[in-house]
Amino acid sequence: MLSWRWATLDELTAAEWHEVGVLRQAVFIIEQQCPFPDLDHIDPESRHLLGRNAAGELVAYLRLVPAGYKYPTPSLGRVVTAATARGTGSGKALMLEGLAEHMRCYPGQPNTIGGQAYLQGFYESLGFRAISDIYLEDDIEHLDMVWQAPAP
Repeated sequence: MLSWRWATLDELTAAEWHEVGVLRQAVFIIEQQCPFPDLDHIDPESRHLLGRNAAGELVAYLRLVPAGYKYPTPSLGRVVTAATARGTGSGKALMLEGLAEHMRCYPGQPNTIGGQAYLQGFYESLGFRAISDIYLEDDIEHLDMVWQAPAP
């Protein structure tokens, strides 16, 4: 069971933003061996979801990006779970909370993601469908996928 906190960048404390940076760096840059500019101009415009375990540790994170920054639609991105939380259902819970916030903020609108190709089945299980061929982004196979929110 995770506890959730949604916040804009301005609402996060310095300590919380540091935790986010450490988690994103640990997975995206170190674990996946992919040096890329993780912090970007989209972070200040996004809503950030922090998921904590019972011990209060940050183990899940994503950001909800407004339309026009990454895709013409809103987008969930930087989806990450700590290695210690994988296999526990935390990733699914993270995505479901992200989609719930998407529906609150953008009722009836689709959500487009650039998901890692090896997770295609996982995203399809949440209702996403592929809308592109596989492409390389930072030397990792990705594909664009879209999820259609139910009508409000």
